[in-house]
Amino acid sequence: MAAKDKFHDSVKRGLEKEKWTVTHDPLKLEYAKNERVEIDLGAERLLGAEKAGEKIAVEIKSFLNDSALSDFHTALGQFLNYRLVLEELDPERTLYLAVPLASYESFFQRELPKASVKRHQVKIIVYNPVREEIVKWID
Repeated sequence: MAAKDKFHDSVKRGLEKEKWTVTHDPLKLEYAKNERVEIDLGAERLLGAEKAGEKIAVEIKSFLNDSALSDFHTALGQFLNYRLVLEELDPERTLYLAVPLASYESFFQRELPKASVKRHQVKIIVYNPVREEIVKWID
């Protein structure tokens, strides 16, 4: 089993505050024989009695290492692979990359991350790890 990110529980509690039900912790998928992935969280939110439930998967990143660019390369690679697996095995679930507010306000405003996020259509959840809150959803 993969190690939990430092802010895993903060993001989980932030989602629960927004009335999401965490259904998988982690969300385990088997793409092919011996090809397993574990996405940090799977969650659902009922939109109303007459509407179908909304499902998401969340890959949580802390961006605490010395190189934010290196962290981003790893996060983007995981995101793209996980999205591919979800498209085939659980196409109703939308994948988000969860990033801390401080990283979003600094690193993610630089030109390369902005261009990469746009090009690869990365959906982002910005979270405050101290307040355990979701600050922003970026589709």
